[in-house]
Amino acid sequence: MKEQAGFGRDMGKRRYDLDWVRIGAFMLLIVYHVGMYYVTWDWHVKSVRSSHAIEPLMMLTSPWRLSLLFLVSGVATGYLLERQGARGFLGQRSFRLLVPLLFGMAVIVPPQSYLEVVEKLAYPGSYLEFWKLYITGYHGFCRGSECLILPTWNHLWFVAYLWVYTLLLYIGIRALPGSIPRLRAFAERRLSGLGVLLWPLLYLAVVRVALVGLFPANHALLGDWYNHASYGLVFLLGFALAGTRAPWAAIERARWSALGLAVLGWALLCAYFGIYSDDVAAPPQILKLIQRVVYGAEQWLAIVAALGFARRHFCYDNAARRYLTTAIFPVYILHQTVIVVIAHALKPAGLAPIPEGVLLVFVTVSACLLGYEAIRRVRALRPLFGLAPAPTATPVAIRGAKAIAPPTWQDIN
Repeated sequence: MKEQAGFGRDMGKRRYDLDWVRIGAFMLLIVYHVGMYYVTWDWHVKSVRSSHAIEPLMMLTSPWRLSLLFLVSGVATGYLLERQGARGFLGQRSFRLLVPLLFGMAVIVPPQSYLEVVEKLAYPGSYLEFWKLYITGYHGFCRGSECLILPTWNHLWFVAYLWVYTLLLYIGIRALPGSIPRLRAFAERRLSGLGVLLWPLLYLAVVRVALVGLFPANHALLGDWYNHASYGLVFLLGFALAGTRAPWAAIERARWSALGLAVLGWALLCAYFGIYSDDVAAPPQILKLIQRVVYGAEQWLAIVAALGFARRHFCYDNAARRYLTTAIFPVYILHQTVIVVIAHALKPAGLAPIPEGVLLVFVTVSACLLGYEAIRRVRALRPLFGLAPAPTATPVAIRGAKAIAPPTWQDIN
């Protein structure tokens, strides 16, 4: 029956390479959000020493790291749907995503907003007084015409978007049950060889040119049409690639070419934003157009490079992969609040940016992993951070009994 629904070959193999990609992408997100404290771009709290110094380094991952996560999530969704079938899929997936989202908005995210109004608006109230305003949707924290929207999901917007894309995909495949084999056949045909590099690149470049000026990213779900056109397509592409063969082989072959072009694109973007980031002079329209094309291309080139090198060199299992694959979602939920709280607490020390930044990364990773160690041991906390229920211990091994399979890749993504 699953074969008729469009599932089958290559869907039973664990994708260790994508485990490592997902782990690496989330770890980069921690470093990136620490960097947001030091650059001139707006963020919840800011260092008094914010500057342009590390913005070129931030541009190394800014165009593509979240697109990569949506693609990997799309692949994982394909594997999960193959394993479970359509019945019960949406309910389980909604529970694993929406419970952490709602809990995070009520408990994990509020300290970020509290310290934001303390630093930017000199709010004098206690955290408890703020939380009461936060949870009741108070909209009086404003600077000029910009008001802080409460409650908010801040960095957890990724979870909200992932659930919406999963819902739309589920509705689509239920309405058109024959669409999965056609989608995968199309991916095999069109995304093998040069097509795997060219067609997604062209799409992302066109979307960037056409939509980013009209619909700047807001991460608010509504009105965020550029991000939906970009992230939604990449999620669908990941779903289409699940279980295919030729596109993944083509991605591996293209890894060096993609890396070289991605580095060139990064250099061009750094030059452009280095010249025009302070709005001293408006860029000519032709340069703005070129920048958007390069940015869109960079999204896909870097993804192909990351996937290609992972497939070539990281198709292996070890204890670190098994541990981090399960830990990474709770770490993601916790990390930005930890960064904001620790950065605010370190301000009176007056540390130089480099040692302070290194300390922030170290403390954030350590605190999040310690948090995960506590979370995974408390049965009531596990669903609040997206973890499956704790396995029931089997005290006595029975000779000849069938072994229970460990959780598979799609179960923990």
